[in-house]
Amino acid sequence: MFAKLARTGVLIAAIGVAGCNDSSMKDFAPEANKPLPDKILADMKAKGMVRTSSVMARIFKEEGKLEIWKAKTNGRYDLVASYDICKWSGKLGPKYTEGDRQAPEGFYTVRPSQMNPRSHYHLSFNIGFPNAYDRANGRTGQNLMVHGACSSSGCYSMTDAQIEQIYAFGRDAFEGGQTEFQIQAFPFRMTAANMARYRNDPNYEFWKMLKVGYDNFEITKVPPKVDVCEKRYVFNQVAPEGTTFDPTGPCPATTQPDSLKTAFADYEKRYDAAFNSAIKGSTLPPKPAIAGIKEASIVSDWSKRRARGERVPIEPPSMNADGSVTETTRMGRIDSPLGRKMAAIDAEKEAKRKAEEQRLAAIEAAKAAKAQALAEKEAAKQAAQQPVVTAGVTQPAEPAVETQAASADEGTVSKLKKKLLGMFGG
Repeated sequence: MFAKLARTGVLIAAIGVAGCNDSSMKDFAPEANKPLPDKILADMKAKGMVRTSSVMARIFKEEGKLEIWKAKTNGRYDLVASYDICKWSGKLGPKYTEGDRQAPEGFYTVRPSQMNPRSHYHLSFNIGFPNAYDRANGRTGQNLMVHGACSSSGCYSMTDAQIEQIYAFGRDAFEGGQTEFQIQAFPFRMTAANMARYRNDPNYEFWKMLKVGYDNFEITKVPPKVDVCEKRYVFNQVAPEGTTFDPTGPCPATTQPDSLKTAFADYEKRYDAAFNSAIKGSTLPPKPAIAGIKEASIVSDWSKRRARGERVPIEPPSMNADGSVTETTRMGRIDSPLGRKMAAIDAEKEAKRKAEEQRLAAIEAAKAAKAQALAEKEAAKQAAQQPVVTAGVTQPAEPAVETQAASADEGTVSKLKKKLLGMFGG
């Protein structure tokens, strides 16, 4: 069956028309030339693979796995290595717009020109976002990678040791004549149980479309032929001679080999039974998924403000099921030239604000001191005008002083009179 599919051109094992030339290979950095470990080479040999046979990658977000599959001598692919993804950003669901921090989901193609041996993230390769499907649906973004350094803001990030091996798989396949390899990026393993868990997710219809490609690979173990028409993916379809697939136009009349259609129908029949059983049974709760373009736009705006060096919540905002938006209270800004510039501007503004506060406080203190002095002077004046109480009789303060003075004068006269009488015998 599979030989017939290959002859019809339905299944393309990611082989193109020209290989990677020597000049491009000579430019690779030393870490990009490291050979695969002996154990992996031995496992490949045991499975009927050669070092330079064609390669394909599968990514599963929820499980956090990146798998490498290689072609055996019979043309079918087998799993040769599996890696734990160090980091991927965003939530389950596709990438919608530049800055939404979503790691892409879909079917992508990597060519030699997309391999970067001198990446700032140790080693990397661009996965090819946006592809024909993304562009047809207005999805934007750039520089979406699989890379090292274990740091991600929309990419799939591995450790440096992991990316050296993953990079080597692609490098060796290009050396063997493969001119492009396929990356299949999924939100999760598209089993009946998982599809039942996410049947109410806003991204479910998109995931059902991806599942057709997933199922084709599960059945054939050969990377599916991928086309786009009517703004949707189509897999393993053969258009009439002279007819092409227009990503935004109507899909042409297509055919498939009967053997593939029969195998697919049998596979789907088993899947439907498992799906219905999963719905009735208990399942794990679903993980958070992006709520479409609306949430993507909110996160994108946060990313733009952050890139401008503005002070924003440390984590990107998240939309809740009821449409409300949750933001973290902890604020910060990206450590970048713009961020440092904005921080300096803010520091200058804060210094001016504090200086103005101190100036106003000094003015208020001076006013308070002046008011206190006036109050004390007024209190002294009031105290001076208070009446004096003598032997139960209240006398005005000023007359009391005059009475004391008069009494003093009378005493002096009396003493003088007595003295004179004594002198003259009076």
